[in-house]
Amino acid sequence: MPAFRTRHLCSVAAALVLTAAAPATAASAAPAAPDGLREVLFVGDNWDGTADVVASSGDFAKVGRIDVVPDKQQRLAEINADPVKWIYYTSIRNEVGEGHDQYVDDMYSTPDGKSVVVSRPSFADVVSIDLATGKINWRFPVAGYRADHMAVSPDGTRVAVSASTANKVQVLDIGTGKELGEFGTGDKPHENFFTDGGKYIWNMSIGEVTTSLDAPGWDWTKGDRHLTIVDATTFKQVRTIDMRQRLDAAGLKDFSDAVRPAAFTPDWSKLYFQVSFFNGFLEYDVATDRITRVKTLPENPATNPDRTTWLLDSRHHGISMNPEGTKLCVAGTMDGYATVVDRASFDVGPLVPASTPYWATVSGDGKDCVISEAGADRITAIDFATGQKVLSVPVGDHPQRVRLGHVPAGWTGPSGG
Repeated sequence: MPAFRTRHLCSVAAALVLTAAAPATAASAAPAAPDGLREVLFVGDNWDGTADVVASSGDFAKVGRIDVVPDKQQRLAEINADPVKWIYYTSIRNEVGEGHDQYVDDMYSTPDGKSVVVSRPSFADVVSIDLATGKINWRFPVAGYRADHMAVSPDGTRVAVSASTANKVQVLDIGTGKELGEFGTGDKPHENFFTDGGKYIWNMSIGEVTTSLDAPGWDWTKGDRHLTIVDATTFKQVRTIDMRQRLDAAGLKDFSDAVRPAAFTPDWSKLYFQVSFFNGFLEYDVATDRITRVKTLPENPATNPDRTTWLLDSRHHGISMNPEGTKLCVAGTMDGYATVVDRASFDVGPLVPASTPYWATVSGDGKDCVISEAGADRITAIDFATGQKVLSVPVGDHPQRVRLGHVPAGWTGPSGG
C-alpha cells in the first residue's frame, strides 16, 4: 500500500420505527433513465469549481463538464465588500479547504434532467445551473456562511442543504430555489437523508472538526453532535438520537460520536456509519435503537498516528452498499485504500490502493462501488462481487462528492462553456 500523500481533503419507541427510502448512499441502483434522458455520474471537483459528468457504469467515459462558478467574480466582489463574509471565506479556504477555495460540495440533477443543483461552501449558497447554457437559473444564499452536504427527496422535487455555520438544514424547491422550510440541528450539520418515501429527513451533525483537541479526553469540546429526525412536510422534530449514549452503552467510550458518511440496508432496518478518528464503521439497529456491531479495518502503517494531522478529524470517510445489501464499500481516507466488506460476516476484501479516497457511491447498474480519489484527481470503480479494481477515470482538481443523476440524451456540455 502506498505511503500517505500529503495532498488530501476533507431508543426508537416500540410504536415508532423510522425507515428510509433511497438516500444517495443507500443500497439501490437507480431506475431506468426517463425517456430522452441519460443516466450519469456527477463528480464535484471541489477546488476546480467544476463538475465532471461521466457515464454511470461500464467504462465511466467522460460525457461533459460544467462550470459551477460562472458567477465567481460577482461572488468574490460581494465577499470582499463585507468584512464578516471575508473572514469566513478566508477561514474556509485556510482550514476546511487546506488553502483552496471550496467551490462545489454536493450536486443533484432536476427530475427533467435540464439542470443541476449545487451546494458551494465558499460562496455559502446553493445554485441551479442550466445544463444547456451553463447559466445560473436561481441562487439561494444559505443561513450563515457555509453550505455543505445535500440530499434530494425520492421524487426529486426537494433538496435539503446543511447550513453548517448556522446549525440548521434548509429545504428548497429544486425547480425554483424557494425555501420550503428549515429545522435546527446539532453543531455543524453534515449528512442528510430523506427517509420513508420522503416522509422524514435525517441529519447528522459532526461538530467542530478544525480544532486540534483531538484526543479522546477532549472529545466533549467538539460540540453538540446528534442525529435530528424531522417530519419532511412540517419540519417539526420527531426525535433525536445521541450516539454518545449508544456508544457508551456498547462499551465504546473512547469513540467519537460525530457521525460521518452512512448507508442503510435495503430494508432500511440497519444503519452503517463512520465516526471521526476511527478506521472502520459501526452497525446501528434502527428498531432496537442500539449499536450492534463494530468493524475495525486495517491500519496503514504509513499513516501518521498524530490525530491532529488527519483530515478534518476523518480517518475513514465514505461508505456505500450494493443493491442486494450484501456488501459494503468503505473509503479508508487517511489509510490510502478502499475495500469491499461482506455485510454478514464482516470479512474484508482486497485493499485497493487509493490516494485520499473521500467518497463512495454505487454505479448506475449497481455492480461497482465508485470512489473519488481526491489526492489523484480521479474516480475509481471497484467490483462489489470481487473487491477488485475495475478502472480509474481522470477528473478535475480534488474530486469529492459523486452523485447519480440525469442529463438530456446526447448532451456533451453547456453551449456557453
